[in-house]
Amino acid sequence: MSDTTTRALSLLNLLQTHRHWPGTELAARLGVTERTVRRDVDRLRDLGYRVESTPGAAGGYRLEAGSAVPPLLLTDDEAVTMAIGLRVAATQQLVGGPEVTLTALAKLEQVLPSALRQRVNALAASVQPPRIGDGPVVSPDVLGEIALATRDTERLRLRYVDAEGAESVRRVEPHALAPAGRKWFLLCWDLDREDWRTFRVDRVASVEHTRVLFARREITEAEIEERVLVASSWSPQKVEGDAVMDLSLAEVHDRFGPWSQGATAEDAEHTRWPIGGSDWREAMYAFLWIPEGVEYAMTFPEPDRSELREAAERMLRAIDRPVPPARG
Repeated sequence: MSDTTTRALSLLNLLQTHRHWPGTELAARLGVTERTVRRDVDRLRDLGYRVESTPGAAGGYRLEAGSAVPPLLLTDDEAVTMAIGLRVAATQQLVGGPEVTLTALAKLEQVLPSALRQRVNALAASVQPPRIGDGPVVSPDVLGEIALATRDTERLRLRYVDAEGAESVRRVEPHALAPAGRKWFLLCWDLDREDWRTFRVDRVASVEHTRVLFARREITEAEIEERVLVASSWSPQKVEGDAVMDLSLAEVHDRFGPWSQGATAEDAEHTRWPIGGSDWREAMYAFLWIPEGVEYAMTFPEPDRSELREAAERMLRAIDRPVPPARG
């Protein structure tokens, strides 16, 4: 395979994974001049790919949907079947990683002609995939847009609706998409809050591409998993209370990490940390995570408070109570 052909295929792959590429960025990625990029774009157009170009300092290239499926050696029926299969797969927890499915789906649907996209939408609506459990409906379009931006390190503007129904615009750098149960979560760096945030994708009302690229921040796979676990387990509990600890808010963040979510400063030296569970036993387990030597006060509703007190007093008596001699 000639260098020209190899480079053209590399250019095509870049165009398929991003909405818009500045000419300078494409030239840098491919290690060629912008003039060479223009020639390679012309070669792709000769092969049937509709590549749109925009002039000017902010100009660049983007791949448009054509009047027919581009040369992928797929029939219309095969393309529709693949798109539906990818949509179904995207609803499952995949061993190989969910972003692979989402980016493949976004690539394919981006170049499908309008008529074929309508067939995909109509057939996909009638396909009922195996369900892991009850969960909110997530827009495949939103998932695909976020997956591409995550892959291409592009900043996004999200219109987000929180659990109370309040809407806000968040400027983010997307780092990872992850499923947890029947929900999808986006781990991102929030530019306005200058901190990591984890958003439920079903609460993202719209996605706006900025065409601004970013450098990935350092975060381990273990940290990503922990933050998604915290976000997926954060929900109203049947029994709720608080621990007011003799620690500053900064110390709580340092000691608890992502699990300090929801903590608020009472004053410079005390922090209120919400706890909860399906019953008082689960809530009591949360109190055990308060660091050794840290004094605290608790608020807990009745009758669970009385049950917790009785269990704690009985446990204290059991510590000092002599064990009865063995029989026999």
